[in-house]
Amino acid sequence: MDMRAREQYLESVRREYRQASRKGKTRLLNEARRRTRLNRKVLIGKLAHPSPARPVKRQPRGASYGAEVVTALVEVWEMFDYPCGQRLIAVLRTEVERLRKLRELRCSDAVAEQLGKISAKTVDRLLSREKQVRQLRRNRNPRMHPLLYQRIPVKVAADWDTREVGNVQVDYVEHCGRSNAGQYLHTLSAVDIASGWWEGEVSASRGQQATKEAMEAICQRAPFRIREIHPDNDSGLINELLWKYCKGARIKMSRSRPYKKNDNAWVEQRNWTHVRKVVGYRRLDTTGEMAVLRKLYEALRLYKNFFQPTMKLQSKERVGGRIHRKYDVPRTPYQRLLESGQLNKRVVKELQRTYEALNVAELRRQVEALRNRLFELVEAKTAPLPQRRRGKLVLSIGRADRRRQWLKHAASQ
Repeated sequence: MDMRAREQYLESVRREYRQASRKGKTRLLNEARRRTRLNRKVLIGKLAHPSPARPVKRQPRGASYGAEVVTALVEVWEMFDYPCGQRLIAVLRTEVERLRKLRELRCSDAVAEQLGKISAKTVDRLLSREKQVRQLRRNRNPRMHPLLYQRIPVKVAADWDTREVGNVQVDYVEHCGRSNAGQYLHTLSAVDIASGWWEGEVSASRGQQATKEAMEAICQRAPFRIREIHPDNDSGLINELLWKYCKGARIKMSRSRPYKKNDNAWVEQRNWTHVRKVVGYRRLDTTGEMAVLRKLYEALRLYKNFFQPTMKLQSKERVGGRIHRKYDVPRTPYQRLLESGQLNKRVVKELQRTYEALNVAELRRQVEALRNRLFELVEAKTAPLPQRRRGKLVLSIGRADRRRQWLKHAASQ
């Protein structure tokens, strides 16, 4: 017996069941259970109560807000710089009458009354079409690789083991000057949390391939195996290509919390001491500047890692209104690596040979010379040219190569 035949059978038994005596109901239930194979309690419910009536099809409601209301709503929405529905209803409650008195909004009393009692959800629904036409973004920050972000765990500063060598924080430093328009150079800055060892690599862009190549160069130069990298939520560092490279190289990957710069405190500190204090905030965007900056980082990493002692915070205590901090004995990143005991003997010998071959004074002079050369390239690129010289017309706007040629010619005269 299918469902339709079963319902027809129960409908024919239902009237007899209601009028039957106790013994008659028992007999009908036994027969219905044998025919339909339904549970006894289910049959009692179906036979004792009438069958549910078919639901009445609900007629669609008419539109409460017509075209006149939508037109006035769009005008007010545009006047107040496209706020969301929750913010717009606060404006509608107080400003509609003022706008009508100023004759900035022309609508009838009925339309003004409807604008005063409209809800935020209805406002968003009525303006959804207009948002699509004007191509307004729903939020300022677009969603960036949501599935990849879910695969990368979040780590805070308290989760790090500050004694294990190989946990590296990375970050991009932009050399865009006053404007981030066009192409410009970037520095991929990386620091080991345990030792303070710093590496910097120049990149022409923040693309996936450029980021992967910069990270490969840092991994090859570092005197230890990188166990884990920890960027912030920058889409230049969290991308599919770098994720696959780290997975193939057996490098873990974690990220900081959004809008919490202190989760990357180690690399943020080096961004200032190792990059900004040396290079500054000028715009770098030529191949010549890229070559000089790469040589500068080659000398700077030796100078900072082998000869610049760092202090690590051991404890801090609040006494009254002041905080007393205690630091360990200042040591260079090179010394901290040797004291960690986590490097093999071959790497230790290579580091010792490199240290013995270095001259700190010569390194300092080399860093200063490369830094001055970089600044000369930047100034030559932005130096103004005169309109005429010895009767020959010189274009006031030219490329960096033309400016350098003219400056060399002027210096030789």
